[in-house]
Amino acid sequence: MRILIATDAWMPQVNGVVRTLSSLVDQLRERGAEVLVVSPDAFRTVPCPSYPQIRLALVGLSTVGGIVRDFDPDAIHIATEGPIGLQVRRLCLREGRPFTTSFHTRFPEYLRQRAPVPERLTYAWLRRFHAPATACLVPTETMRRDLADRGFRNLVTWTRGVDRRLFRPTEPLQLDLPRPVFLTVSRVAPEKNLQAFLNLDLPGSKLVVGDGPQLAEMIRRYPEVHFAGAKTGEALAHYYSSGDVFVFPSKTDTFGIVLIEALACGLPVAAFPEPGPLDVLSGTGAGVISDDLRAACLAALRLDPQDALRRARHYTWEACADVFLDASRRPARPAASFELVAAQ
Repeated sequence: MRILIATDAWMPQVNGVVRTLSSLVDQLRERGAEVLVVSPDAFRTVPCPSYPQIRLALVGLSTVGGIVRDFDPDAIHIATEGPIGLQVRRLCLREGRPFTTSFHTRFPEYLRQRAPVPERLTYAWLRRFHAPATACLVPTETMRRDLADRGFRNLVTWTRGVDRRLFRPTEPLQLDLPRPVFLTVSRVAPEKNLQAFLNLDLPGSKLVVGDGPQLAEMIRRYPEVHFAGAKTGEALAHYYSSGDVFVFPSKTDTFGIVLIEALACGLPVAAFPEPGPLDVLSGTGAGVISDDLRAACLAALRLDPQDALRRARHYTWEACADVFLDASRRPARPAASFELVAAQ
């Protein structure tokens, strides 16, 4: 089976979308699929406004058409709504090729953090983008219900996974920080709501692992917080194992793979009642969900790390690939059902 994945988010970016897609590609190739990832590294790029670390591809329809026709895929998946995703979508609609999409990011909420754009307008645009897909894959059941209420259709809940060979209880780092250590792993950017964590009055220490456009500002504003920068692989696993509680302050993430990486390292979680934490943690004893994040942090100190480890076992990249392949085999919808979108 030949599978083409079109994505505007790819390495060297470090985020949940890239983690999901790269792990999926590994799984698909292990199963004998031939996978082509169409990503920004194949094109000229420009920096994303307000976030220059992310590069946006300069790509036209004719270029995309040549790539797709040369590869001749059995299935096409459009993972993002950026320049590459838009052009591959245009091609599919023009040539009558079925495709699936995925909804990774609550982009309307992200955009609202940076510009006065009403969320309802951005959701209307996203609804139109995903409408002709045979399936739109979403990270959690909570997100599926939320998008269904907003008029999205053909939604499929698409689980995430964690590599427990890498993320496991391991030797903690000698950080020389007062205990307890409240840890977060996050892009340091406005939409991640890090201030909700950093402003808390907590005992011990706060530790932030990650990079992003606000890092220099946050270092200046919070001199008492330890900022470790971006970490990956074994180094990241050691940081997880060095904390006492994992704090997830985001109110815009659709899942948060860092949640299950932390759990796989035996780290209980404190979070707001948002998609991701609600689906991963509710009723498991692996974390505390509350609108009072400080109370959640303090309560999570009393949780049993074994419950965190048990919960992490529910998430595998094998199951993620199973859902993806099932969705990719859905029959194409009649052309009449998306004639209006194809006219774009």
